Amino acid sequence: MRVCLWAAVLAGAVLWAADAPGGATVRGKLVLHAGAPAAVETGDHKRITLEGDESTSKVLADQRLNGFEVEARGRFTAPDHFLIDPFHTRGLMARKDGKLKLITYYCEVCDIRSNLPGPCVCCQRETTLELRDPDQR
Repeated sequence: MRVCLWAAVLAGAVLWAADAPGGATVRGKLVLHAGAPAAVETGDHKRITLEGDESTSKVLADQRLNGFEVEARGRFTAPDHFLIDPFHTRGLMARKDGKLKLITYYCEVCDIRSNLPGPCVCCQRETTLELRDPDQR
């Protein structure tokens, strides 16, 4: 009985560790090409394909971010593939003026801020990309 209990505990710990947010960070210029997956080009000109959950993928598809310096936290799934931590952990941030910024979207008409690109939930006008300090509300 004890052996079965310890086996179950160990299996649960292994599964939890596999799903836990990663400890790696990738920095570089975001490269977005139509029809190709998002990638980051590191300082040594290495391209790493970026992947993420559904919300992160929507942000990675925003062409307005093409060329921005970004920082992604997560884990490598292969030497040239990086899985970004879940969206709610803010695993993807942009760098502006040497500081990390949150990627947000804003509707000036309705004064509504969103974390995802697309039309305003109220007036349906396209939102504006706005990088904000992480401690700014």
